[in-house]
Amino acid sequence: MASYSELQAQIQVLRQQAEAARTSEIAAAKQRIHSLMDAHGLTLADLAPAANKRIKSTALSEAKYRDPDSGRTWNSKGRPPAWIAGKDPQGYRIK
Repeated sequence: MASYSELQAQIQVLRQQAEAARTSEIAAAKQRIHSLMDAHGLTLADLAPAANKRIKSTALSEAKYRDPDSGRTWNSKGRPPAWIAGKDPQGYRIK
């Protein structure tokens, strides 16, 4: 049977291995998340529905452009959303 100090040393080694595995798995998960977000044109704002509701309620009167498919709006501030990026914004203008 191993001594107490030997077991403590093994525990320390296992903790280090567990932390390295955790760090690696988190990095892989982040990469998968970024890939999915890029593939679907999602932003962090798309992932926070409560924040979107608050923003939309105050920004609706200021919205300049609307996506006819989803009904989402954009006030031309900040990065253009995926549904309008690279397209002529005049076709989406709210009249």
